[in-house]
Amino acid sequence: MADFQFAQARRSVGAADMAVDAGLRGFMLGVFNKMALGLLLSAVLAFVAGTVPAVSALVFGTPLRFVVMFGPIAILLISGFVMKNPSPLASGIIYWSVVTLIGTGLGALLIVYGARPDGMMVIAKAFLTTAAAFGALSLWGYTTKRDLTGFGTFLIMGLIGLVIASIINMFFPSDMMGFIISVAGVLIFSGLTAFDTQRLKYTYYELGGDARSMAVATNYGALSLYLNFINLFQFILSLMSSRD
Repeated sequence: MADFQFAQARRSVGAADMAVDAGLRGFMLGVFNKMALGLLLSAVLAFVAGTVPAVSALVFGTPLRFVVMFGPIAILLISGFVMKNPSPLASGIIYWSVVTLIGTGLGALLIVYGARPDGMMVIAKAFLTTAAAFGALSLWGYTTKRDLTGFGTFLIMGLIGLVIASIINMFFPSDMMGFIISVAGVLIFSGLTAFDTQRLKYTYYELGGDARSMAVATNYGALSLYLNFINLFQFILSLMSSRD
């Protein structure tokens, strides 16, 4: 997956001038439609896992919780090492498996915030804020003529640092560190949203209309944007919660 993933294009800014291409619009629409379906499935699964007592007990009260917690990371890491030339079916299975596990895991948010008088309102505000920010950032990434390749490299380095800081904060918790991590997370995933949107546009032209590669790119593109959205939502929710 790592070799294929969006066929990272290091192209000049002039490539962005082709944004009016009808084929590109169709490709990007397919990516965002699949991402939207993933978010919808995640919302349904989170609602069931967080509000149906029997399901909550099964998911969060048994060893199944470890599958939900670490399954998405395991799937991404294993597929990255094993699948060098994934098929549309295989990449689709990866996408929907990750979406299913993450969506189920989000049920924990409903359990935690459901116990607060304003909990559901905070979740709603965080989701709407995330949707608005994500839409604006994706639009900018799609239309800007500035090449974001170098910016993306910096963001990946920041993401690694964010993961390390989050792990440290798990063992040595600090409210201030948690706040800094949340702010950094919002900034990093905001930047990745714009970067990944532009990278998808460049990938479309790099693939040259190959149907098989386009189908795989659609799945991985939806996965990348889905992960950006979910992480952005969680960090914004964390900031809103700390403010309240």
